[in-house]
Amino acid sequence: MTTTESSGSGDVSRSMELLWGTGERATRGPKPGLTLDRIVTAAIELADAEGLAAVSMRRLSTELGAGTMSLYRHVPGRAELVDLMLDRVQGEGAQAPEPATVEPDAVQSAPGWRKTVEKAARDELALYQAHPWLLSVNQTRPVLGPGAVGGMESMLAGIKDTGLSDPELISVIIMVSGYVSGVARTQVHAVEVQQVTGISDDEFWRAQEPMLSTVMTSGRYPLMAALSPEAFGPDFDHFEFGLQRLLDGLEVLVEQRTKR
Repeated sequence: MTTTESSGSGDVSRSMELLWGTGERATRGPKPGLTLDRIVTAAIELADAEGLAAVSMRRLSTELGAGTMSLYRHVPGRAELVDLMLDRVQGEGAQAPEPATVEPDAVQSAPGWRKTVEKAARDELALYQAHPWLLSVNQTRPVLGPGAVGGMESMLAGIKDTGLSDPELISVIIMVSGYVSGVARTQVHAVEVQQVTGISDDEFWRAQEPMLSTVMTSGRYPLMAALSPEAFGPDFDHFEFGLQRLLDGLEVLVEQRTKR
């Protein structure tokens, strides 16, 4: 998570060829055991287990039991490999399971576009949880492969009847994705800090308790001191609360547009 990668930082044309299936170069003789699909799969599994920084062509060659140079016959380098990894997991997003916190009755009664956005947000959060290394990829200039384009197509199909303009539809996607990535980053960092320090959340907050107890009884922070014990408790679903408020605001705009 400490290393930042940039999508599209390699040979973009070559990445596009590989993503859309036009760049796999044929080899003579028996069908090779090493394929682009195997390389990308191994890279994702390695990144899931050890982080994106662990993914190198040399390390992958060891994991796959192949010579390093044989990997370069399938993918030009690490930058293009990151493009392929990113698009592969984005394509998995449509199949990501919804968290158990989803309320079926509430979802069924929501407008179609709202159900689409809710599902997309939950799927994206599940994707970050399954692949935390995604947060270390700069996606401001994405290389658009079938995974990314398919996800956009699915999202647009669900929200196109909102009455919003095309730029506004794209803005909805950006807005929701930005919200989800922010929540995901906090969740992933919470897990990381426990792994790195070996200190649990309970231990961390208990260490601050003596000083905070004194500070809160000083009268200097009456609003903070008056908060209930549940204010910072683990039972409140901050992600779901924020998502519903975001959608509430969007619903006001949609109603205005569709009533014209």
